[in-house]
Amino acid sequence: MPLSPMNRREFVKKSAVTGAAVAAAGTVGTGTAQAAEQKPDCHPRTWSFSILGTTDLHSHVFDWDYYKDAAYTDKAGNSVGVARVATLIKQQREAKGEDHVLLVDAGDIIQGTSLAYYFARVDPITGTDGKRGPRHPMAVAMNHMRYDAAALGNHEFNYGIEVLRKFESQCHFPLLGANALDAKTLRPAFHPYTVKRIRVPGAPDIKVGILGLTNPGIALWDKDNVSGKMVFPGLVEQAKKYVPRLRALGCDVVFLTDHSGLDGSSSYGDALPYVENASNLVAEQVPGIDAILVGHTHVEVPSYTVKNAETGEEVLLSEPYCWGFRLSVFDFELELHHGQWKVTSKTAQTLNPKDVEEDPEIKSLLEADHELVVKYVNTAVGTCTQDLSAAESCWKDVPIMDFIHKVQMESVKAGLSASDAALPLISVAAPFSRTADIPQGSVTIKDIAGLYIYDNTLYGKKLTGAQLKDYLEYGAKYYHQVPAGTKVDTATLTNANSFWDYMYDTAAGVDYEIDIAQPEGSRIKNLSYNGKAIADDQVFVVAVNNYRANGGSGYPHIAGAPIAYSSTNEIRQLMIDYVTAKKTLDPADFAVTNWKLTQAGTPVF
Repeated sequence: MPLSPMNRREFVKKSAVTGAAVAAAGTVGTGTAQAAEQKPDCHPRTWSFSILGTTDLHSHVFDWDYYKDAAYTDKAGNSVGVARVATLIKQQREAKGEDHVLLVDAGDIIQGTSLAYYFARVDPITGTDGKRGPRHPMAVAMNHMRYDAAALGNHEFNYGIEVLRKFESQCHFPLLGANALDAKTLRPAFHPYTVKRIRVPGAPDIKVGILGLTNPGIALWDKDNVSGKMVFPGLVEQAKKYVPRLRALGCDVVFLTDHSGLDGSSSYGDALPYVENASNLVAEQVPGIDAILVGHTHVEVPSYTVKNAETGEEVLLSEPYCWGFRLSVFDFELELHHGQWKVTSKTAQTLNPKDVEEDPEIKSLLEADHELVVKYVNTAVGTCTQDLSAAESCWKDVPIMDFIHKVQMESVKAGLSASDAALPLISVAAPFSRTADIPQGSVTIKDIAGLYIYDNTLYGKKLTGAQLKDYLEYGAKYYHQVPAGTKVDTATLTNANSFWDYMYDTAAGVDYEIDIAQPEGSRIKNLSYNGKAIADDQVFVVAVNNYRANGGSGYPHIAGAPIAYSSTNEIRQLMIDYVTAKKTLDPADFAVTNWKLTQAGTPVF
């Protein structure tokens, strides 16, 4: 049987070689280059190709941390940004041949860094005052990298549909969302799939169907932006509709790009009838899928297989780490049988770009945009009387968190009706970053952005005293149980139940204790307002971000609670405005210790 230009051993070797540390960007071994240049047989019976995958890039273009105004660093020595990933992709294309490689993303592209915010709000891509807006740096980068498709992520909707549509118009590849439907017609609001052809000289093209699926949680998390405009049914439900369609179109390979994790969990409980992290369920329940690029959960899963319940076939899944930390590589081998290509082998791995250089062409294209954002985040907005650190914010009531609460309560209070203004006002907020620090002296935009890293807007919602206690009890499951008399180790105290820092709300305006010696559900003690125990039927206005107000992280009562206030202004911008107006950030204006951890009533710290 004639062989393709690249046999199995050569093809897999090329993936491994180009994923290893490379001395210089774009360099490929002589043997590899020669193999890629071999002429194909006149009538090949086998062929190989790859699909490269990224996900959760969150507008990381360069290896840079805008919150620290420095090159990105972490303990593992990782790098971030598509500029380095682009170099790996070039190496894969050079090693395997341009026509042997497709490039796909699994979503969350246009939100997540100061660069993303700048081109959505400061100098928006939609334009201002009738003037045409700039091109989004991620569109420029991804067009240059020649992406073939990208799934919609939930964070694509954070800045509203207008910004998303503008970004879509700037991309030279389709944004896919088979389960993002027009609310009125229930027809796809975006392309559900695309079909790519792998050219095989002397044989039929290999048709690759790429189906994109996004996260049903958008209906909750970005309710303000999508309600009445779009609906988001489940991944399994829509895959069952479109996978057979792709097969009917003659696709030899069906590849899914899912902005959805692979453990079958949902952070929003039963608030929606559809699973948040459903990629494993799609693989198991929908026949006809060869492989899935997984996103959303910011973890690295180089290779994972799920057996389809109906066919018994193995479905291959891979999730590269977020921010451009990793690149997934799916390698496929096919044989031609009676004029139709069949997958005979498939493997997946992740590659690390930390040892390659940033792509010089992307640097040339986007260096000016990057410098604009660096200048913006270093803009001074005021001064601070002392250093405010978030290092202990996950187990202590620290002033830097009270700053968030202060801004939230002042903003909600100013917008309440006369009747609601008579109600007691409190605030809830989460410690998003333990590394956040507002220094003594000059305070810049990056200092505040590093504390409040999400583009959340502000709500005021009404909860009763009983509901508030339930809310705080739910948050208290964040702590591991530590019996009385046992030493508390902060290194192992938090993140019980896979409850991450951004999910854990503390409250201001009420006093309470969290007894970590007690089991979950019985930890909130001495809950009071103005020195008096809170009655079950007492009504509060709660200042809360839109993510939580719409059901994010599954807190009880809040999603269905009556609305007393809502705003389209980002909380981070309200914090910047607060410092700008006050000129001085002084903890004496807002720092109040109103909660603490205890063990059987004894304070822990």
